[in-house]
Amino acid sequence: MVISNVEAFLVAITILTLTPGLDTALVVRNSSRGGFTDGALTSLGICLGLFVHATFSAVGISALLAQSAELFSVVKLIGAAYLIWLGLSTLMSLWRGELSSGLNVDATTHRFDAKRSLREGFLSNVLNPKTAVFYLAFLPQFINPEGSALVQSFLMAAIHFVIAMVWQCGLAGLLNSAKNLLKSSVFMTRMEATTGAVLVALGIKLLVEE
Repeated sequence: MVISNVEAFLVAITILTLTPGLDTALVVRNSSRGGFTDGALTSLGICLGLFVHATFSAVGISALLAQSAELFSVVKLIGAAYLIWLGLSTLMSLWRGELSSGLNVDATTHRFDAKRSLREGFLSNVLNPKTAVFYLAFLPQFINPEGSALVQSFLMAAIHFVIAMVWQCGLAGLLNSAKNLLKSSVFMTRMEATTGAVLVALGIKLLVEE
């Protein structure tokens, strides 16, 4: 089964993926914390969340989310609070001196937690109402009415999955390859402080947006 206007979909979803946002900030933050594997598993969690939004879009739940101000506000609050918590946890760890030692092997091994990386990526994506509303508005434009909306939505989510994994894992690999730079405690502190602040800012922005 082929989705409608597949070329236009590929261009649009690629531009969306390459645009800096929460996903990029979270992958950078976790790559600086635990190296390539941490960043790659975070990306996997983020991309798995896309199938949740694709399912909601196909069955019409995202339509309810977009039309109900009360429900949207609740999900928006939960998602924004989670982003702010992620950012504040990074800043608090910096304050306590837990994240400024660079990416030496021992520190990376001590800090790495595969379940945590997957969970953070998955929840940050699933709890983002903007992604749900985007999928609601975006995917129907490429649905072939003669086929299954659910199957086509999953196909588009799978394409998005591949593009996002390649891009985000590339970022994680780039950070991991810059080992000498990442061993600098000053650089690491500044990077973690910046990404933590960005996550807090994104959460606040999500709260105040109409």
